[in-house]
Amino acid sequence: MKLEARTAGGWGMAAALALAGLLGGCNQQAVSQPAAPQPPVVSLAPAFQREVQEFEEFTARLEAPDTVEVRARVAGALEQVHFTEGQRVAKGALLFTIDPRPFAAEVARAEAQLAAARNQADLGASELARAEKLTAIQGVSQQELDQLRATVRNTRANIQSAEAALVQARLNLEFTRIRAPVAGRISRALVTPGNLVSVGTPVLTTLVSQDRVHAYFDASEATYLKYLRLVRAGTLASPRTEPTQAWMGLADETGFPHQGRIDFVDNRLNPATGSIRGRAVFDNRDGRFTPGLFARVKVVGSGKYPATLVPDRAIGTDQTRKVVLLVGQGNVVQLREVQPGALIDGMRVVQGVQPGELVIVDGLQRAQPGAPVTPQVLQVDDKGMPIPAAASAPAR
Repeated sequence: MKLEARTAGGWGMAAALALAGLLGGCNQQAVSQPAAPQPPVVSLAPAFQREVQEFEEFTARLEAPDTVEVRARVAGALEQVHFTEGQRVAKGALLFTIDPRPFAAEVARAEAQLAAARNQADLGASELARAEKLTAIQGVSQQELDQLRATVRNTRANIQSAEAALVQARLNLEFTRIRAPVAGRISRALVTPGNLVSVGTPVLTTLVSQDRVHAYFDASEATYLKYLRLVRAGTLASPRTEPTQAWMGLADETGFPHQGRIDFVDNRLNPATGSIRGRAVFDNRDGRFTPGLFARVKVVGSGKYPATLVPDRAIGTDQTRKVVLLVGQGNVVQLREVQPGALIDGMRVVQGVQPGELVIVDGLQRAQPGAPVTPQVLQVDDKGMPIPAAASAPAR
């Protein structure tokens, strides 16, 4: 009996310990259960309305207005190079000298021939004068008189021929001194002194003007047709008839800091590329632009009109749709489809959003349509661009 009593007491003790452990485990589970998560924090910016003007951007190649291949105009031995390679030269600066001695001799010969022609003319005039006096007393026949008059006319023609030969000889002598036809930057000398050169060959050097630079770009057929409609409607001025502003930026520059104008649009489209060539001209008196560089050119693409804009980074893609995430009543996220338009200074023109509606610009990956968020409204500048979060304010 005593054994049974101990056994019963042991089972009671075990049951008590088990119950205490179970209650302790339940209390511990209740304490460690996590709290409900807070809605994710997102940054908002209001859709902004302002007057805008669209622009078109093109890739351009810079070219010099004047590119000259310097060639010899007379044949001879190249005697001297007078320029420093790669430097700027003025218009009329002496570049090369060809041995002038053969041409100086030709000038002397032409001068002598002219003198002889003048002497013959003087002699003929004297003979004609004497013959005309003798005609009065019938000492000279009419035939002889006519021959003398013809001789005088021939000697005068010989003078003109000799004068022309002298002009040509002097020109050839002048052409032995090869000068810069335009001001600009000169390349290296392709022919060195001592070599024989012919008329027109080989190229001695090249010279490019630098006071201005041309930026050539190609516009698509669709862009060209758009411009035609705007010009015919009177919204834009035609660059063929009025100066049209253009802006340019180089590959290492931000934006388009250089202002110029469009001065040429081609008269036909290239059927191989379906594009039309345009040209803008920019001042280059400081020599900052080098022919051959790539550049970006921006031109006006529309008239001014009121538009609603949102930051471009606020627009996402849902399969084939462009969408934005808005925050409405109760800080609940809403998905809305939009029709995006032109990109202007980081802001995208959109249809489908009303001015003042709050769109999510940061934290898009944390927001889900229909779920609540913790919004943080960002202030915007005068163009509607959000200012960094340091100036933000909580939504109410």
